Amino acid sequence: MKINVSLILIFLCAFFTCFQMQSQSIFGKWQVTNDAGKVNSIIEIYENGGEVAGKVIRIMKEEDRDQTCEKCSGELKDKPIEGLKVITGFEKDGEEYSGGTLIDPKSGKEYKGRIWLDQENPNKLNVRGYVAFFYKTKTWERVE
Repeated sequence: MKINVSLILIFLCAFFTCFQMQSQSIFGKWQVTNDAGKVNSIIEIYENGGEVAGKVIRIMKEEDRDQTCEKCSGELKDKPIEGLKVITGFEKDGEEYSGGTLIDPKSGKEYKGRIWLDQENPNKLNVRGYVAFFYKTKTWERVE
């Protein structure tokens, strides 16, 4: 059987290009850490009807997994935090995603936000929440 080297090279280039593109996407699972650097939860970011959304898929402390969003308002009030949709309505805007809402399940507060990959390390995601002119940016790390 004769092996076509050109075909193999094209296949390998396509494979590595797809792999690299996947690693440079905001979609996937991300570790959320507290100020002490300890992982609190895992958030999965996904596409939902043309917009970007995200939900808590795992709370790391087993004793906290049954907590509900007591301070949330509306339909999120008293819903379990594990499984809660905490990122909604983001749309791609150049190299970042904006126009959406971030929800802090501990405080129940909603923030306008921006999300973008770190330029030097696509396995780090910058998540910025705004209140008027003030903001706070957290860096999440991709779950391997």
